[in-house]
Amino acid sequence: MPDTPALDARERALLLCGFALEKKAQDLTVLEVGELTTIAEYFIICSGRSDRHVQSIAEGIKEDGRPHGLRPISSEGTARGQWVLMDFSDVLVHIFYEPVRRFYDLDGLWAGATAVELPEPYATLVAQFTGEGAPQEPWPPTESGASSGYIGKPVR
Repeated sequence: MPDTPALDARERALLLCGFALEKKAQDLTVLEVGELTTIAEYFIICSGRSDRHVQSIAEGIKEDGRPHGLRPISSEGTARGQWVLMDFSDVLVHIFYEPVRRFYDLDGLWAGATAVELPEPYATLVAQFTGEGAPQEPWPPTESGASSGYIGKPVR
């Protein structure tokens, strides 16, 4: 563990946001959920444009966090790249492929949580990466949606 001062949950959340934004995470939001649940103090929710982008964001967070002593206790979903959950104890990072994010709507589920106002330069980056390239198709596919029903790369 490096010789860095201990960070509180908010500082860890903001640092993790910076790592996600370095990989161009889209529609990033931070929710303060500590008053609503005991599972974490903060949720970071962000999106990627593809399964590979989601994987890249997760890997960037993992790699960039190491020098700061930030290692996830566990992470799930990295292999598929549809919804990656990284558990940093009091900060949970949710990285979604955009259509999957809309389907599960964690933002709506946790609407009672307080959204954290991000400091600069994060706020500017979030504004820059919001809504860029978001797919317009419904997910999961419906009869009126994409005719092939294909989303992302094939599962092997």
